[in-house]
This record gives sequence, C-alpha cells and structure tokens, in this order.
Amino acid sequence: MHQLLAYFRHQLLRAGTAHGLHSPFVFGLYTTVIRHTGEFSAYPRVEQRRQALLASDQVLEVTDFGAGSQVAGAGGRRRAVRAIARHAAKAPRLAQLLFRLVNHFQPANILELGTSLGLTTAYLALADSRSQVLTFEGCPNTATVARETFAELGIQNVRLIEGNLDQTLPATLASLPAPLDFAFFDGNHRYEPTLRYFEQCLANAHEGSVFVLDDIHWSAEMERAWAAIKAHPAVTVTVDLFYVGLVFFRKQPKQDFWLRY
Repeated sequence: MHQLLAYFRHQLLRAGTAHGLHSPFVFGLYTTVIRHTGEFSAYPRVEQRRQALLASDQVLEVTDFGAGSQVAGAGGRRRAVRAIARHAAKAPRLAQLLFRLVNHFQPANILELGTSLGLTTAYLALADSRSQVLTFEGCPNTATVARETFAELGIQNVRLIEGNLDQTLPATLASLPAPLDFAFFDGNHRYEPTLRYFEQCLANAHEGSVFVLDDIHWSAEMERAWAAIKAHPAVTVTVDLFYVGLVFFRKQPKQDFWLRY
C-alpha cells in the first residue's frame, strides 16, 4: 500500500517529462539515456540467462543480512532460484537503464551493493568491458549462482566479494586504487545502513561520480533515507525516477528533479 500511494504521489503530483526541464545536463541525460528505447547487443544475452534462471529447479539456502525483498524474505530460508529471479532480480527495464548509464558515463570503477543472481551485475559489466565492477553478496550460495552467470556470459571484469557488507564494504573502499566513479546501492533497504553505506562510498567519490539508489520509495524508511541523501551538502543534483534515484556531485547550484520513467 505504501508503494502504491507513493507511486501516485510521484506520478500525479510531482513527476514531469523533458518539457520544462531547465537543466541542460538533466535534459540531455533524460532524453538520450534514461528514455532511450533502442537495443544494445548485450540485452538479449543477459535476458537469455534470465530465462534460464526463471526455468531453474535449483533450490538455495539463502542468507540475507539486510531488509531484502518483501517477497524474498529473511535469512536462512530455502528459496528456489526461479523465485529469486522472478522477485528479487532487477526487472530488465531498470537493469538496462543501469547499462545505459554506465555506457554513457563510462566509469572506470563501479561498485554494486547487492549481487543477487548476477543479472544486474552483468548489465553493469557488459556496458563497458574496460570498467572494473566490484559487487558484494552476503549469501555464499547466491554468489555461486552469480558466478555461473558471469561465466555463462563470458564476463571477466567483475570481482565478487562475499560476506556481510558491514565488514566487506569498508575494507574494499580502503583498498580501492582509484576514486569511485559509479555505485549502485541495492544491499539493504533500511534507513541507517543505507545512509552509512552512502557516507562510506562518498569518501571515495569525486565531482563526476554517479550514485544510483534502488527502491527509494520502497518504504517510509527508504523515503527518509532518500530525503537525507538529497539534503546532503555534497549532493548537488538528484533525479527521482520513482524506482531508482540518481545522485550527482557536480559543481553547480543544488537541483532536485522528479521525472517519469
């Protein structure tokens, strides 16, 4: 019910389209990247893997350290791979948006907080084979399936880091050889961890970094986290697409946008 009400508030009361956008940066991003409807050769490859996972009879013992999916449930549960692919994996439309963002901004270093079965990771990695994707997964059994996804698609520019994100993220950020260019936050759908992970990654960010937060209207708690991130003094531009929020640190006056996607 919360998501439904939030969706109507966003779509009917706030969100707009390209008409009336007074930011050349956001106008170009919205018209050429966000609303892009063309195909890339990577799309059918990843979607073929998705179909294989949706047809899988494999059952996993799943450990979930975060709030997880409302459908996926909590840690220690036996779950079918096909159910995870159906309910926990990012829908093609959103995963392909991430592909286009990476393709557009061409980040060298990408962090993904929440690997799941590796489908979204694959989109991030295939967008630019020169990039290095570091992806974090708490559940060893889920990580095994993700590695099979990468092998199936011939992806070599991904390093999967297993374990509790509260321990693995700070250590990984401390060892990064270069600034963080792009981060996708999908590891924990609660207020405090979301803000903590954001702050930790922010320490490695720069003016050209792009942060994408998933499920910003998933709950009242996530909406609070999104509001706090928007108000952060380091953040200058945000784009609320309802399903995800885009965060930029460009040197310019502060602007927030609500756009239909």
